[in-house]
Amino acid sequence: MSAQLSQNLLLTVPLAPLVGSVAAGLFGKQLGRRGAHVLTILGVLVAFICSAIVLKAVAIDGARFNATLYEWMVLGPLKMEVGFLVDGLTAMMMCVVTFVSLMVHIYTIGYMEEDPGYQRFFSYISLFTFSMLMLVMSNNMLQLFFGWEAVGLVSYLLIGFWFKKPTAIFANMKAFLVNRVGDFGFILGIGLVLAYTGTLNYGEIFAKSGELAGKTFPGTDWPLLAVACICLFIGAMGKSAQFPLHVWLPDSMEGPTPISALIHAATMVTAGIFMVTRMSPLFELSDIALNFILVIGSITALFMGFLGIIQNDIKRVVAYSTLSQLGYMTVALGVSAYNVAVFHLMTHAFFKALLFLAAGSVIIGMHHDQDIRNMGGLRKYMPITWITSLLGSLALIGTPFFSGFYSKDSIIEAVHASHLPGAGFAMWSVTIGVFVTAFYSFRMYFLVFHGKEHFHHKPFPGEHDHHDDHGEHAHTPHESPWVVTVPLLLLAIPSVLIGFLTIQPLLFGDFLKDAIYVDASKHGAMAELTEMFHGATAMALHGVQTLPFWLAVAGVAVSYFFYMVKPEIPAAIGRALAPLVKVMENKYYMDWINENIFAAGARKLGLGLWKGGDVALIDGALVNGSAQAVGSFAGVVRTLQTGYLSWYALVMVLGIFGLMTWQLWPFLVSLVGH
Repeated sequence: MSAQLSQNLLLTVPLAPLVGSVAAGLFGKQLGRRGAHVLTILGVLVAFICSAIVLKAVAIDGARFNATLYEWMVLGPLKMEVGFLVDGLTAMMMCVVTFVSLMVHIYTIGYMEEDPGYQRFFSYISLFTFSMLMLVMSNNMLQLFFGWEAVGLVSYLLIGFWFKKPTAIFANMKAFLVNRVGDFGFILGIGLVLAYTGTLNYGEIFAKSGELAGKTFPGTDWPLLAVACICLFIGAMGKSAQFPLHVWLPDSMEGPTPISALIHAATMVTAGIFMVTRMSPLFELSDIALNFILVIGSITALFMGFLGIIQNDIKRVVAYSTLSQLGYMTVALGVSAYNVAVFHLMTHAFFKALLFLAAGSVIIGMHHDQDIRNMGGLRKYMPITWITSLLGSLALIGTPFFSGFYSKDSIIEAVHASHLPGAGFAMWSVTIGVFVTAFYSFRMYFLVFHGKEHFHHKPFPGEHDHHDDHGEHAHTPHESPWVVTVPLLLLAIPSVLIGFLTIQPLLFGDFLKDAIYVDASKHGAMAELTEMFHGATAMALHGVQTLPFWLAVAGVAVSYFFYMVKPEIPAAIGRALAPLVKVMENKYYMDWINENIFAAGARKLGLGLWKGGDVALIDGALVNGSAQAVGSFAGVVRTLQTGYLSWYALVMVLGIFGLMTWQLWPFLVSLVGH
């Protein structure tokens, strides 16, 4: 079957954006702004068209591809290779990455219009697209790790894109360091798998996964697979921003809005979800690892949602929403509903990219003021941004017939069907999370687009002062140019429809069958979902009668009442619950703990090892101490070497006398005894 997918077609997908990136990065000055964006957009467009062709071949003709393209290094029996594995999961990810990336590239023309780093920005986002494609298309862990680190590098470059802005520099360093923690776990997991299987190739690892099941971690009675899977998942916790390694993602909003949409909402942050799904034959064999994943996901889904309620920066509200939704995906992984996790990954990519780009459009319209308290009534000034934001918000809160409803409700049902010990807590989290999501989403929506206008005659704090130079209209919001609004409209379509159209093949069809392994005898969540499913329309009609739907309605109603009808109520609640609000404003003190316990503790440990171990013990006692001992001994010896013959004669006589006494001593003692 693999003959239908030509190697050249697959190579074109990651290489086209790479060529655009290199051209814009190295020859940006010669190409100019127009040349840079035309080339990079062309590269991503080619990648998207090729990905669509691949998706059609995989979905309709059943084509598959799994082969090595390039052998980089051979170490004994271990082969380090570059290769592609294309099945349903890969084909879907390729299309999501390239489509969202294409929309973001077009949008960037409008958003970064006046930025001096225009060509550099296009180079970075194209490089990101290449890295992400290498990650999802890989057929071995070496290439997966290459893509994993490459997307992390580009994320670092883009968060700190405005490198003269101290907060951006702080944020990209924070993202880099937190991800090092996750990646350390990830590479330990890869190392364990390699040590016990002797290969990095997915197919060969999965073939040997049964052998790993009975083994224990050396020196302990821990199941080896549980340790390896938890290490791999720690990598996912960093990249997919799960508690407690989530702290970098809200700060990453310091980067320009297009990358918040591309990297920190739609694609890079889902790499962890993709990786666990790809490794399902390993994770399925360890209930310990699945429980760990379930609990971490539940904490993230609920508690990060709470933080979204108190944010006033439009991008940070969407950032906390992303954290919460990634928690939902992780919960689905924990209950072995991998299909549902990647289904939510896909629907979320569209509506969250839409919400981020809409937030960016609002920021342009408001001349770079991001505080939602300074907005209000933007509906009549920005009609396209308003309607697309509304559609994105409805998809996010899980309105029946919208894409978010199908994936989110499937997650809640899958948790309900799970028998893992952590499933009870997870059920609470994902259910309460529905109300929280609806509340903060529509709090933002109402404050931005409805109610009183709060922006007249207010000077706008511009990120770049040259953005504010618009004559007498500087303080009146305006609709964004077409390069911004067209991507919004194009992302709104899948945000509404894609769940309805794809739920059958993705969850209950054969599309992901050979990409995902589930042990149905132990984990029956998917089997129960299949029994309950009677078509997309029936599911949406039934959804209206369920608790999650009414919780979502309640969330919208409460936010409308609080912020449109009686805005004094939230203020009063804030005063009444001041200590709780303080905890939330400090993000549960996670940053404080990291800074004052982990970072300061590591510094104190380092200082102790340096002063006590290095300076005092090694330098002081061992190196310098031994030198001093030799010096002291030499000093004593030196005093004996006078150079006078009479002194040497005296010493010789005394020496002979001493030796004679020593020899005759027993004889003298015996004489005295008699």
